[in-house]
Amino acid sequence: MLTVVSDTHGRDGHRLEGRTLEAVRRADAVVHAGDFMTDSVLDAFQSEAATLYGVFGNNDEPGVCDRLPARRVVEHEDIRLVVVHGHEHTETALSLLGRQEAADLVVFGHSHRPGVHDADGVTLLNPGSHADPRRFRPAHAELERAESGPDATVRGRLVDPDGTVFEEFTV
Repeated sequence: MLTVVSDTHGRDGHRLEGRTLEAVRRADAVVHAGDFMTDSVLDAFQSEAATLYGVFGNNDEPGVCDRLPARRVVEHEDIRLVVVHGHEHTETALSLLGRQEAADLVVFGHSHRPGVHDADGVTLLNPGSHADPRRFRPAHAELERAESGPDATVRGRLVDPDGTVFEEFTV
């Protein structure tokens, strides 16, 4: 399983709880779309995740920005993702980036609004914020390969930290 989170906005610790913490611990890999904020938050994520693929966001301190790229391509179990924070991208730019990188999915954060939708043939996923949802619901995403092979699909779900699955999707 691949767990996707974003926008932690912490000073100390990972701010993970409930199902989100379980999903991070159980995942083969974790994708974080930026705004850890401090080195100690990034370190806390690295200590919980088997493998962490992160990018920096617009609120990350220089130490985090020095350790992470602004954009990352992740290949995991035949799933190809492009990950950015999203503060410098319109929906059109995200769609173009996904096509440019031949991605199955573009992961972004920034708005704290969880959701998944198609943008000109490219699936865009915002996992929301698990710890600082602002006016939206707290959330993370879980992705699993439905079957193996080049034509296999990816099943995904958006999940509250309390374990409520509020959206399911296929890529």
